[in-house]
Amino acid sequence: MPRPIEALIHQEALAHNLARARACAPDARVWAVVKANAYGHGIERAFDGLRSADGFALLDLAEAERLRALDWRGPILLLEGVFEPRDLELCSRLNLWHVVHSEYQIDWLSRHKTHTPHRVFLKMNSGMNRLGFGAQALRSAWARLNVLPQVDEISLVTHFSDADGSRFGQSGIAHQVAAWNEATHDLPGERSLANSAATLRHAADAGVRADWVRAGIMSYGSAPDFPEHDIHHWDLRPAMTLRSRLIAVQAVQAGESVGYGSSFVADAPLRVGVVACGYADGYPRHCPTGTPVLVDGVRTGTVGRVSMDMLAVDLTPVPAAGVGAEVTLWGNGPQASLLPIDEVARAAGTIGYELMCAVAQRVPVRLSKPGQPLQAEA
Repeated sequence: MPRPIEALIHQEALAHNLARARACAPDARVWAVVKANAYGHGIERAFDGLRSADGFALLDLAEAERLRALDWRGPILLLEGVFEPRDLELCSRLNLWHVVHSEYQIDWLSRHKTHTPHRVFLKMNSGMNRLGFGAQALRSAWARLNVLPQVDEISLVTHFSDADGSRFGQSGIAHQVAAWNEATHDLPGERSLANSAATLRHAADAGVRADWVRAGIMSYGSAPDFPEHDIHHWDLRPAMTLRSRLIAVQAVQAGESVGYGSSFVADAPLRVGVVACGYADGYPRHCPTGTPVLVDGVRTGTVGRVSMDMLAVDLTPVPAAGVGAEVTLWGNGPQASLLPIDEVARAAGTIGYELMCAVAQRVPVRLSKPGQPLQAEA
């Protein structure tokens, strides 16, 4: 019998969340961002839920090949562009669009031999100070690309650093939108500015939603501006559930401790459930006592330190729970219960992105079906 932990991927939630991006920007096209193996969900598992997208955006050529193997014939955009000259050969063969953010990529393109010119997205560094050309260099880069026979069409792209909130007391995108407008107002080509946070918060502005929006973390059911807004506010649904079962119950007396380092000491008698999940499964080791968890759909919290293969939970709110009780670490629980991944991430001092991407390879992953039981019943 396999260990009871597993991750479920909810394709219907992916489709719903992508539709939310389209509803926010109805006259724009939508990139489904599937970098990092679809944020840990698996490209092949996520594909059917996201196939209504107008295009897929990612980083790795190998992931682009996987999408083409799924018979996707629409646009695929390499968000960081190519990493060496020979990558352009695969771009030609697979018909990949790619970002150009540095002069060396233009140099490579100028020497690339291809029968089919490339669609490129010229990236502006509008204030993120990560990738892209500054305002003056952008125009020079555009001019270089525009005369290359290897280039068919030039689109424009930038990335917001603070779309999830404010910056220095102003709207978090104001300074970048101003820089963008000044630098690109008279340049032709389609535009893409909005990531998930900008799509949800600012897409009413036609200049922000532009021609393409990039639905990243929102596609997977995490609120990019949590805790200001949660997934209920944005009508997003979890695309991943991590769940397990209780494999033991301990009666802890007042004054006794739980777990390594005796970091938790009971101040009264307590029933503690032991869950088959630990940091070797991708659950954050640094989650403190009280990190939210569901037992049989009832909210409670963790107790003591997270171990490699196990963690402990307080059974006080669910006195009937025993060995075999279902434990939802994040996502959809029984009886329509729900634990957003953002709440667990906040307790761990991180973000939902990291938890999704960190689920360990040893955790079985499968597509969800209504009422699907855990693989191992107690």
